Amino acid sequence: MLVNEVVNSKAIALAVTETASNEISYLGLNWFPEKKKQGLDLKWIKTSKGLPVSLAASNFDAIPAIRARKGLKTEKSQMAFFRESMIVTEEDAQEIDRIKSVDDPYLDSALQSVYDDASELVRGAEVVPERMRMQLLATVNGHPTIVVSSDGVQYSYDYDPNGTYAANHYVDLSTDNTKVWTASSTATPIADLISAKKALNRLGKAPKYILMNETTFGYLIACKEVQDAVLAQNVTAHVFLNDEMVIQTIKGLTGLTIIVYNKMFNDGTNDLPFYPDKKVTLLPDGVLGGTWFGTTPEERSARQVDADVAIYGKGIAVATKTEVGPPVLTSVTASEIVLPSYEGMDSTFVLNVAQ
Repeated sequence: MLVNEVVNSKAIALAVTETASNEISYLGLNWFPEKKKQGLDLKWIKTSKGLPVSLAASNFDAIPAIRARKGLKTEKSQMAFFRESMIVTEEDAQEIDRIKSVDDPYLDSALQSVYDDASELVRGAEVVPERMRMQLLATVNGHPTIVVSSDGVQYSYDYDPNGTYAANHYVDLSTDNTKVWTASSTATPIADLISAKKALNRLGKAPKYILMNETTFGYLIACKEVQDAVLAQNVTAHVFLNDEMVIQTIKGLTGLTIIVYNKMFNDGTNDLPFYPDKKVTLLPDGVLGGTWFGTTPEERSARQVDADVAIYGKGIAVATKTEVGPPVLTSVTASEIVLPSYEGMDSTFVLNVAQ
């Protein structure tokens, strides 16, 4: 049994698909479904009113930066291109090749290690667009912006270059110590949400959901205004406040349904929430844009040469290649070119609720 008979792009894509079925889905896909196009020109990536996204000043290199660490290789080009590889060493390949029977339990153990590493690459590729989607929904100082920075290469995409969104779809409560939601005795989160909803209503928009993470939801529960509202709707003298009571009370008073999104990722150093603390976003029911995938060099090469490339999802390319060396190495690479569009951004509203 040769290593390329069991370590190939289709087998890895299948392994990732089976693993993904048991995981929590990415919330951002509800508003930014995946789409595919050839290449990825910024003129195709739109903001509100069909305007193209502005590419802010950034660092560009004609030759991609390469980082070598722990057997992994990463390359990033200036068009939000992501690529990372893992290596099946000569020793790994020998252990797989020596197995003649597919019933040998050692084969499962050896392959599981390889597939786990490869699956981790693909799952890492899935993290990238969700981070982008949540950056748009949470905004940076009220501006829907995507910033990706690594190894001295930075991409910055501005979806609000003229400040229209920040002026009409954003409120910063952190400038008033009595209004921040962490000031539980004086904060008025229900009034804040109703005010944000009315701002969208005046623009002809109808929000349905309130997006926040667990930390921010904790601020909400602790606020006296919310606790009084829950008690006012319960005839029981002593009420134990729970999450569902708060969610139902807020929905009854504002018409908005709270979504608490706690999915995490690791940025290489820290575990972080996809949707950040201290932010709240009002969202409609329906699509806001698309998660656009372009054509990676690996996918393009598959049309021209006999390359072992499979596509996972809409645009994550999984490629395997064996180099005769020395040393003889089999590499597994996951790559993607991805950027969301945000045509429905005028249907959202963001509050910065804490300092």
